[in-house]
Amino acid sequence: MNTNKEEPLSGWRILTTRASKQAGGLARPLRDLGAEVVEIPTIEIKPPKSFKALDDALGKIGSYDWLILTSVNGVEALFARLKKLHIQPAKLKHLQVAAIGPATQREIEEHGLKVAVTPEKYIAESVVDALKGRMEGKRVLLVRAKVARDVLPIELRKAGAKVDVAEAYETHVPAGAKAKLNRLFVSDSTRPDIVTFTSSSTATNFFSLLEKEHYHALREIWLASIGPVTSATLQQLGFKANIQAIEYTMEGLALAIAKHVLTTHPSE
Repeated sequence: MNTNKEEPLSGWRILTTRASKQAGGLARPLRDLGAEVVEIPTIEIKPPKSFKALDDALGKIGSYDWLILTSVNGVEALFARLKKLHIQPAKLKHLQVAAIGPATQREIEEHGLKVAVTPEKYIAESVVDALKGRMEGKRVLLVRAKVARDVLPIELRKAGAKVDVAEAYETHVPAGAKAKLNRLFVSDSTRPDIVTFTSSSTATNFFSLLEKEHYHALREIWLASIGPVTSATLQQLGFKANIQAIEYTMEGLALAIAKHVLTTHPSE
């Protein structure tokens, strides 16, 4: 494979598995680095079966001290719901806001809210660390996906906070993903060189969709993870992340892949 400093991923086929609405956030930097990108989302973002918990929380938003948002999807769903309920975003101005990751922070700030806390590492444990000593007696609204780890609410309650969890969206397996994925793995000419995982859900769903007969091919393929939580999920599934982003963002993952390629396949 040809690599050069300008386009280190030239000649490399990379499969992205994140939701189609968001796939461009990773596909773009990979293509900028010269990669051939194949997009087969293994998750799809949908509204939850009920917005009752979120609507109830937004109806009494003045009683909360903190708002915690763990993803861009959660931010988008929150502000869409405010609009639906005819609640002005200004009603949230009194809140201290915590965001997991710079992309989530940017999305919040685009809606006119200030972010008080964005931890150095973009995982739940780091949010807990960043909020230590500030939670005693505070009312916290945590807006997140229906299926999510319980680290945040458990640890924040231990720290003395009263936490309400509101589901803003659900993740599903997209229709047709299984057939597309397995077609890709049938032949050496279509198989990817690298598969990217940007969340535990993308990893779990990928391995539930890929036929076991194709697992052997993964020995020849690098698995690239956005961070330690996703890498741990891969480990639990019996696979190791060959590449892990240092900065847990789309750009960080693309750069980690490029660095790995340049290190292991230096140009002649």
